[in-house]
Amino acid sequence: MSAIDQLFVNLRQQGRKAFMPFITAGDPHLEFTSHLLTQLNRLGCHLAEVGIPYSDPIADGPVIQASYTRALGKHVKLREIFDCVERLKPQLTMPLVTMVSYASIHRVGLEHYVESAMQAGFSGAIVPDLLVEESGPLAAICRQRDFSLIQLVTPTTPPERAVRIAESSSGFLYFVSVTGITGERTELPAGLVDRVDWLRQRTPLPICIGFGISRPEHVRLLAPVADGLIVGSAIVRHLTDAASHPAEASAKIEQLVSELMAAL
Repeated sequence: MSAIDQLFVNLRQQGRKAFMPFITAGDPHLEFTSHLLTQLNRLGCHLAEVGIPYSDPIADGPVIQASYTRALGKHVKLREIFDCVERLKPQLTMPLVTMVSYASIHRVGLEHYVESAMQAGFSGAIVPDLLVEESGPLAAICRQRDFSLIQLVTPTTPPERAVRIAESSSGFLYFVSVTGITGERTELPAGLVDRVDWLRQRTPLPICIGFGISRPEHVRLLAPVADGLIVGSAIVRHLTDAASHPAEASAKIEQLVSELMAAL
């Protein structure tokens, strides 16, 4: 059982839902990434997603793309990200996962990526551009090592394909709330709750909802049907000025996370 499996077992026993923030590694620098992870852990977040900067992300909106671009401009490297997180291991109680392009995994080798990520303290990986038809080799490696391979289901995923994705995933299933890219939205689409409920009847995996969640009312709407809620762009937009005003950015992120967690 992975740390993510144990997390959701514990939360279900307590009748609670997971709050899962996303941050970009290396924006504005890895020292601030370290600070944010310890801050999010202190605030009681249940799991954190760490974005591995990539030049051509397929699902990320302008806020996260800009954040990735800033991090790449500082020449942040995968090994440096892993080293940064490994130094934090003794301080963190929440599991961590990478949000990473399959190209980055393939470049270093599937087994090497999983082993290096586990050594650093990661419990899983979200791979948004990995097709379910091509996920077998990585899924097998992840199963052998109790390293969660988290895959995405979108509103346009055909039902039979959604079930197949769930069957090849582990840890939890990432349910994309909207059609399109990440980013804050004023409202979430009608029918979202029904689609999640349909999928829940077909997989034992926890279902966590992401994309577009930025307001307490979104949290209150989705918490009853989800096992966890993922918040990315609403947090990452505060990294824009973190290089010049780190204390202010940190305070804004803390306020936002506290407000959203209070609605959970």
